[in-house]
Amino acid sequence: MSFAFLSQITGLVVIVTGAIIQSNYYHYSNFVGDNFWTAPIVLIVIGSIIFVVACFGCCGAAKESPCMIITFSIFLALVFLAEIGIGIAGYYKHEELSGILEKGFNKTLDSYATDKGAQEAWNLVQSEMVCCGIKGPEDWEPIYKNDTVPRACCHRMPIGVNKCTREYATTEGCFSKLSSYLGSKSLILAGIGIGLAIVQLIAVLLACCLYGSFRRQYETV
Repeated sequence: MSFAFLSQITGLVVIVTGAIIQSNYYHYSNFVGDNFWTAPIVLIVIGSIIFVVACFGCCGAAKESPCMIITFSIFLALVFLAEIGIGIAGYYKHEELSGILEKGFNKTLDSYATDKGAQEAWNLVQSEMVCCGIKGPEDWEPIYKNDTVPRACCHRMPIGVNKCTREYATTEGCFSKLSSYLGSKSLILAGIGIGLAIVQLIAVLLACCLYGSFRRQYETV
């Protein structure tokens, strides 16, 4: 039954990981697109499936049912293959991240003057990442037509100064910071995915061993 318990723990870890990613990083979807964040949703769904299948495995082990155990093994093997597929897709998404970000930054910057969602997204990323513009404060000149930049660009302003300009703005652009940040997180996620897939494979092997043991008992009887 330990293999089923192992799978249950794995399922819960997958669900929690997907939920954390979805809640913490979804607000950057304006720059990377909604499709990039389908992975956390898929993780939550797969984690739920793993947990349900693990419960099925527990019942099979408790009843010493070879049929239930082999069914559990097959489902778990399919989940393992799905995790490998997600890992491969995540790797390719990581490789495409720079291009996706560049397109997202340019699109939201162009619509900044009229799109409230773009304004909120830029204020958020510039505040959290401590950055300004795509490559620097000068990116805001076509928008404001002068040296003014969004207030979120000025993280430290002298007392008595109310207007945020390039003089007081953070010099580092948001593209490099967000790209590095999301890139590192996606690699960590890939590492977690590989680790969980290995655990799932071990659970499948243990379940197959248990299935063989039950079959031999029935044949002896």
